[in-house]
Amino acid sequence: MVTSSPHPSSVSDPSRVKVVAFDGDDTLWHSETYFALTQQRFTALLSPWCDPGETADRLLTRERDNLQSFGYGVKGFALSMIETAIEASGGSIPSAALGEIVDWARQMMDHPVDLLDGVEETLDGLQGRYPLLIITKGDLFHQESKVAASGLVERFESVHIVSEKDPQTYGRIVAGLDLTSPDQFLMVGNSARSDIEPVLAIGGQAVHVPHDITWALEHAKVTPEVPVLEHLTDLLQLL
Repeated sequence: MVTSSPHPSSVSDPSRVKVVAFDGDDTLWHSETYFALTQQRFTALLSPWCDPGETADRLLTRERDNLQSFGYGVKGFALSMIETAIEASGGSIPSAALGEIVDWARQMMDHPVDLLDGVEETLDGLQGRYPLLIITKGDLFHQESKVAASGLVERFESVHIVSEKDPQTYGRIVAGLDLTSPDQFLMVGNSARSDIEPVLAIGGQAVHVPHDITWALEHAKVTPEVPVLEHLTDLLQLL
């Protein structure tokens, strides 16, 4: 189902679209689910020192502070958990417990890529009608591994792995495409902060496909006129 503001859309004009780009994590394949499960383990690990709310607050603060140094992804998440554990325990947490955190990170790096429902159907319905791109954010090695393991790479004209999704990044990508105007570019993703608002800022178009779980640092208000899809396959009705 496609929903949007009751007002006429000044943001999305499907007839103008020439290129369609997709986010990777939590748009094409599951990602945040694994972070949430690991955070549950971490909360239990720190239960002798912190209640669940304090653990969540401490970890989120550490993750935010570490983005500039470590970027997005599992490795930064693991380092943030280790630092949080040491700080919250006053340095008394056993080394074996820190080893558990490293093991969890390794499991997250190695987990199979699990496509979201309707991904292949949607891509197959668009392939040949539009050039398709992946624009995904995070650790280069892990994102490359996930793209390769997804089995989707042959459906895409190009893959862009970036350290941040901001107007400057999207502007560079769009400038390299054979387009006469930014509004010929459509971004499809689950994150308002990373996939929707920065694309609108450069004059592009965007479609929001919310995921069940969204990382707190990705929360943002979505421009009301942006189409919101209940399922990725609804994109085939829009284009």
